Amino acid sequence: MFLCRNNELEMIEDLYKSSKFEFLVLYGRRRVGKTSLLQEFSNRHKTLFFSAQEKNDALNLEDFSAAEQYYFSSASYGAFSGWENVFKYISDNTKKQKTVIIIDEFPYIAKENPSIKSILQHIIDHSWKNKNILLILCGSSVSFMEGEVLSKKSPLYGRTTAQYELKSFDYLDSAKFFPNYSNVNKLIAYGILGGIPSYLEAFNSSASIEKNIETQILRGGAFLKEEPQFFLRQELREPSLYNSIFETIAGGATRLNDIATRIHEEATTCSKYLGTLQTIKLVTKCYPCGEKENSKKTIYKITDNYFSFWYHFLFKKKSYYEILGPKDSAAEIMRPENLNTHLGFIFEGECLEYMIRIAKQHKLPFVPSYYGKWWGTNPERKVADDIDILMMDGKKENYIFCECKFKNEKFSQDEFETMISRKKIFSNIKKAYFYAFSKSGFSSWVQKYAVENNVTLVTVDDMFDF
Repeated sequence: MFLCRNNELEMIEDLYKSSKFEFLVLYGRRRVGKTSLLQEFSNRHKTLFFSAQEKNDALNLEDFSAAEQYYFSSASYGAFSGWENVFKYISDNTKKQKTVIIIDEFPYIAKENPSIKSILQHIIDHSWKNKNILLILCGSSVSFMEGEVLSKKSPLYGRTTAQYELKSFDYLDSAKFFPNYSNVNKLIAYGILGGIPSYLEAFNSSASIEKNIETQILRGGAFLKEEPQFFLRQELREPSLYNSIFETIAGGATRLNDIATRIHEEATTCSKYLGTLQTIKLVTKCYPCGEKENSKKTIYKITDNYFSFWYHFLFKKKSYYEILGPKDSAAEIMRPENLNTHLGFIFEGECLEYMIRIAKQHKLPFVPSYYGKWWGTNPERKVADDIDILMMDGKKENYIFCECKFKNEKFSQDEFETMISRKKIFSNIKKAYFYAFSKSGFSSWVQKYAVENNVTLVTVDDMFDF
């Protein structure tokens, strides 16, 4: 299935339609759908599509030589003696029509032969920049693509005409993978799997979520059962310490010192490892909305919903679930006191994605300059408090407060009044707006007093009304 990448495909099509040299660097974490996007583009046009592999330079050179010879002449007559001759062959055979060169997993070549970047830079500067060529370099190693291809220290710096980080889908695009699910179940599926296409494809929308957890996550041999472990082994050298960090964050310890204490490591060591996880886009460093990035209130959050689910439910209880069996384990995970509690935090992220979508459609009272979760001291109540979603304009005078409830009870009067009271935390507010999100609807009292208190009530079905 090829879904939801129309904007990205249109971007590549625009580069293809150009009559001058174009150079796109496309990157993103593993399994996010880069190769599928490029294959879809290649299905529409003749392309020299080469997928590099984790093998030595000579063998990748041999494979690339054969691929380009077939591309230009439908025949193969042996490997070129070096990458200079490979790229010169392209220069010599490029005519007026567009020549498309796609190198997937470029880091596999460049790590074996770092000089290829300088070789490419030379051929671009002295030949390709005057030819009708579209060059696409693609890679899953985000740190390598950003640090060794796009950065100022790279020989290729300044040669790109486009660069794009392919990211995971949000809840609305992910829902297209589950046409048979209710809107609530679409949110639950996304809350479990996140927006990685290959994870979403693993679920069968004709089966219940509980059945999918049983067969596609817990059953022996299932693709998703050990996926986080396989992913970390591919990306990192010491998965054991990273496992401990993930387990700790998934268990609720999100501050650096709390993480370090829980796993019995120095804070400086944890900071280093957390930095690596940020680089590969699995963890993000968060600070209260409206505060500076060096805020002392910094916390860490797992960005991938499936990693969060897996480390919360499966990692620590692996032996227990092996004995209990996939069917009973899935039933236990699906209990509201287990799954709803976990998904409550995920739901806040889904609601933020909704708010960003309607902000882009100019459907909010103002265009927010700051948005995200807020936490700190509530001076009115004199206790630690948090706001699920806070949005502010550039002058920090107009505010939107969001309260998000993913539970089986309706949004109550007490929750409503608590939400309204939070505007007293900020002394500089000129205008306050409120959005209440609820999985199970709203009490009659809340519905009655919403309008006069400037509160917009958002149901799950509203979140899919685009």
